[in-house]
Amino acid sequence: MTTRAVRFGDLIEMIDKLPLEERVSLVDVVRQRIADDERSRIAASVRAARREHKRGRCKPVTPKALLQELLR
Repeated sequence: MTTRAVRFGDLIEMIDKLPLEERVSLVDVVRQRIADDERSRIAASVRAARREHKRGRCKPVTPKALLQELLR
Protein backbone atom coordinates (compact mmCIF):
# COMPACT_ATOMS: atom_id res chain seq x y z
CA MET A 1 0.00 0.00 0.00
CA THR A 2 1.39 3.36 -1.00
CA THR A 3 0.99 6.23 1.43
CA ARG A 4 1.25 9.91 0.70
CA ALA A 5 0.96 12.99 2.84
CA VAL A 6 -2.37 14.79 2.76
CA ARG A 7 -2.57 18.46 3.63
CA PHE A 8 -4.83 19.23 6.57
CA GLY A 9 -7.13 21.48 4.53
CA ASP A 10 -7.50 18.78 1.87
CA LEU A 11 -8.31 16.23 4.54
CA ILE A 12 -11.03 18.47 5.98
CA GLU A 13 -12.53 18.89 2.52
CA MET A 14 -12.51 15.12 2.03
CA ILE A 15 -14.21 14.61 5.40
CA ASP A 16 -16.85 17.21 4.54
CA LYS A 17 -17.79 15.11 1.51
CA LEU A 18 -18.50 12.02 3.62
CA PRO A 19 -22.07 11.20 4.64
CA LEU A 20 -22.92 12.21 8.22
CA GLU A 21 -22.93 8.60 9.46
CA GLU A 22 -19.40 8.02 8.15
CA ARG A 23 -18.17 11.28 9.69
CA VAL A 24 -19.55 10.19 13.05
CA SER A 25 -17.81 6.81 12.67
CA LEU A 26 -14.59 8.57 11.69
CA VAL A 27 -14.71 10.69 14.83
CA ASP A 28 -15.17 7.54 16.94
CA VAL A 29 -12.23 5.83 15.24
CA VAL A 30 -9.95 8.86 15.63
CA ARG A 31 -10.87 9.28 19.31
CA GLN A 32 -10.17 5.59 19.96
CA ARG A 33 -6.78 5.81 18.22
CA ILE A 34 -5.86 8.92 20.19
CA ALA A 35 -6.82 7.14 23.43
CA ASP A 36 -4.73 4.11 22.39
CA ASP A 37 -1.75 6.35 21.62
CA GLU A 38 -2.09 8.11 24.98
CA ARG A 39 -2.25 4.75 26.80
CA SER A 40 0.88 3.62 24.97
CA ARG A 41 2.68 6.85 25.87
CA ILE A 42 1.70 6.51 29.54
CA ALA A 43 2.70 2.83 29.62
CA ALA A 44 6.12 3.70 28.16
CA SER A 45 6.56 6.41 30.78
CA VAL A 46 5.66 3.98 33.56
CA ARG A 47 8.13 1.40 32.21
CA ALA A 48 10.88 4.03 32.13
CA ALA A 49 10.06 5.14 35.68
CA ARG A 50 10.16 1.54 36.90
CA ARG A 51 13.57 1.03 35.26
CA GLU A 52 14.89 4.17 36.95
CA HIS A 53 13.50 3.01 40.29
CA LYS A 54 15.01 -0.44 39.88
CA ARG A 55 18.42 1.12 39.10
CA GLY A 56 18.23 3.22 42.23
CA ARG A 57 17.89 6.55 40.43
CA CYS A 58 14.84 7.56 42.43
CA LYS A 59 14.95 9.11 45.86
CA PRO A 60 12.25 10.12 48.31
CA VAL A 61 11.27 13.80 48.16
CA THR A 62 8.77 15.96 49.95
CA PRO A 63 5.75 17.27 48.05
CA LYS A 64 7.19 20.79 48.38
CA ALA A 65 10.52 19.74 46.84
CA LEU A 66 8.72 17.92 44.04
CA LEU A 67 6.65 21.01 43.20
CA GLN A 68 9.75 23.19 43.22
CA GLU A 69 11.44 20.78 40.80
CA LEU A 70 8.42 20.72 38.51
CA LEU A 71 8.06 24.50 38.46
CA ARG A 72 11.68 25.18 37.44
